[in-house]
Formats: sequence, structure tokens, C-alpha cells
Amino acid sequence: MRAEPPPLAGGAPGPDALGPLLDTVLDALRAGAKERGGPLPAGGPEAVARRVGALGTALPETGTGADEALATIVRALAAGAADPAHPLCAAHLHTPPLALAAAADLAASALNPSMDSWDQAPAASALEALVTAALATEVYPGAAAPDALVTTGGTESNQLALLLARERLGPVRTVVGANAHHSFRRAAWLLGLPEPVVVPTPSGTLDPAALHEALTTLTGPVVVAVTAGTTDEGLIDPIPALADVCAAHDAELHVDAAYGGPLLFSRTHRPLLDGLARARTVTVDLHKLGWQPAAAGLLAVREAADLAALGHTADYLNADDDTEAGLPDLLGRSLRTTRRPDVLKTAVTLRALGRTGLGALVDACMDRARDLADLVEKTPGLDLRARPTLTTVLFRPSGADDGTVAAIRRTLLAEGRAVLGRAEADGRLWLKATLLNPHATPGDLAQLITLVEGSAQR
Repeated sequence: MRAEPPPLAGGAPGPDALGPLLDTVLDALRAGAKERGGPLPAGGPEAVARRVGALGTALPETGTGADEALATIVRALAAGAADPAHPLCAAHLHTPPLALAAAADLAASALNPSMDSWDQAPAASALEALVTAALATEVYPGAAAPDALVTTGGTESNQLALLLARERLGPVRTVVGANAHHSFRRAAWLLGLPEPVVVPTPSGTLDPAALHEALTTLTGPVVVAVTAGTTDEGLIDPIPALADVCAAHDAELHVDAAYGGPLLFSRTHRPLLDGLARARTVTVDLHKLGWQPAAAGLLAVREAADLAALGHTADYLNADDDTEAGLPDLLGRSLRTTRRPDVLKTAVTLRALGRTGLGALVDACMDRARDLADLVEKTPGLDLRARPTLTTVLFRPSGADDGTVAAIRRTLLAEGRAVLGRAEADGRLWLKATLLNPHATPGDLAQLITLVEGSAQR
């Protein structure tokens, strides 16, 4: 007799099948976090690989069953995770996701709409249109016809921005600051465009006079990419002045606000993004200062008509007669075909928290960065690179060489006690704390300082 197939997640019986499995997953997450006991597993890469290898073959001849597989592998993953929800896990733009967003993501996985044709995602496609319109208006208040696409993050958004510019203007030259994200160089390569012109940024931000000088030497269509939230230091280029330079040279402006874009939700810090709406395109990531499970990227455009360049037809997905009959055409909403309804978790978060609630989370993390900077300034033997603009703080032991700074970071990683990043600035290597956890306390920050001091004294 043929065995009964495993239950499915969707349909009317799906929730009943998921219920006990979710209990198993939650128990495994709890047990794994307890086993780990800190922000990441101790022992370094070899120890982690050894523990994962102890699981045995990934494809046994006979399966172990759902409960055992979930309990064993989820616990192993949780025990070996770098946990961004731990206040001492502060190396990267790696956010601790909100519980409500993770719960919504479960619904997206269970329902499994595919956002490449309306008949696979009727409500999800309508929800995406609703949410992207609202977020585009947040970036471009007062614009007649803004729009936004859901992306996997800043890399895809920046590539799309250059693609749209190329389709509109022809082969474009890209001008970026030395502080720009690496994705622009990769995007130019993928799109067959010349290497970006890189303007030095000795102060950490793009200087309008230096941009003017660079643009004076260029001919043909140009896209200037400026940054609102650099990866290394969390700095914001002077957007209004740079927009003026672009206008004077008839260059298009793109703003990579993958990190800093969610400041739009904060009444206190929104002015840091003055001039953002002057950009033709804007990148925003909500899996950074938006607390969404990855991926939750956006590319906002001031003119929805610019997106027509992405139009594409596949008869089995968006035949002309279906489109003419009123079925929405989704292929022009992404370079991808199959894609998850990542907008669902964002829709739930926006509805649950509203602009005020999201703004409060942004403000809390901005405050924690200033608290950490205060602690560094008050601690003898530590140097602060600069007061933070966003939620990134660079610091280092006074008088230490770069090798010592790197060793401190690796020691804390190997011991599983703290996750700090690294960044080069002013010709030196710095420890980097990127504070994205709104639950972090002053005591957590003080513990981080103590750990760095202790490692520096060994």
C-alpha cells in the first residue's frame, strides 16, 4: 500500500497540520538559543561546522519523520546562529525581525502565492499595489505618480535603478562616491556599462564641489548615486547640495537610502533626508531599520511611467488578451519571475505599528547609538571615530595598531561573546557597532565596552 503523502501547509486542513509542527519548531528555537547562550556560537567556524556535520547525511535513504527532522535541524541552526536579537550582536545591518513580521512571513510561506501572475496571487498582488503606493508616497510626498517595486534589497534596487536609467537615456556613466555601496560596480558590470567614476570622499561623505569637478569632465548621460546611510559609518551625503549639482549638469540623481530610508517614519530624524524626493529613484531596505525578515527591499520611482521599461510578455503568464480583459500584469513589477509575497510581512507591520510606532523604533535605535558614543567618550583608553549620524558607532582602543583591533574582534567572535564589525576610516581599522535592536539597554552597551576593554588588555 502506498504511504499517505505528508500534509500540506495550505488549504482548509493546513492550519491543523501546521499547529503541532509549529510547537516543535518553537521548542527547538528555544532549546537552541539556550544551548548557544550568547550572541553567536563559541568555537569559531571549525567548531560550528563540526556540530552541523554531526547531523549526519543530508539525504538519508529513509526519512526520520517531520517531528525529529524539525526538532534536530532547527535546534542545530538556532544553537549555531548569529542572533541579531541578542543585544551584543551588533556587527552588520542585520536586523532582529519583529515577531509579528515573522508570523506574517509564516502565512506567506503557507499560502505560497507566486507574484508572477494574477491567477497565482490575486489578493497578494492587490496588497502589493496598495503597500508600494503608500511607501512610494512616503518617499515622494506630493508627487503626481510615484510607484515602488519590491526587491530583495539594496543590491537589486540599485541595479534596477541603473537599468531604468540605461533604458531611458542609453548607455550611462555612473558617478559614485568612494563611500558608495559595492553593488554599483557590480550593477555596471552586469548591465554592460562603463566602470563607475569614483569620487574620493576623504571626509566620509560626497563633497558637492568634488562632484561638480567630476561631472565637468564627463560627456553623455550620467547617473549620480549618492548615499543616505553608508555601510561603514552610517553617514548621509548632503543630498540637497548634491541634487543642485546634478541639476546644474543635467545629471540624474539616484539615492541609495537602503540604510537611512526608514528615517522617513521618524518625525525627529526625517529632516536628515531632506532633498530625497529630488532623486529620480530611491533605494530603501525595510530589513534594516524596518525590522523585517529578509528580504524586504524597495526601489521607489518618482514617475511610475519609468517602470514601463520592465514590461515583458510570456503568454502563459500575461497574454495580451488577458491583460486587455483586466487581469493585472505582474511581470513588469520585477526582473524575477517566481517571487514570494514579501510585501505581506511589511503590510502587517505598517498596519500594526503605523508611522508613529515605526518612528519610535527608529528613534530608540538612534538613541542607543548616541548612548554608546557617550560611553566610549567617557571610557579612558577608547577612541571614538565621530558622533553617530545613524545607528553606527566606530571606536577602537587608544594606541592600538590595526592588527590588535582585528584580533579583538576575532577573539570576541571565537568566544561567542559579542559580534562587532570592522570598518576602515581615516587610514585606520575601527571596531563597528551597528545598533538595530530597540530592546538594547544601557547595561548591554556597558557590557560591550567591558568586553572590548578586557580583550584589549590580554
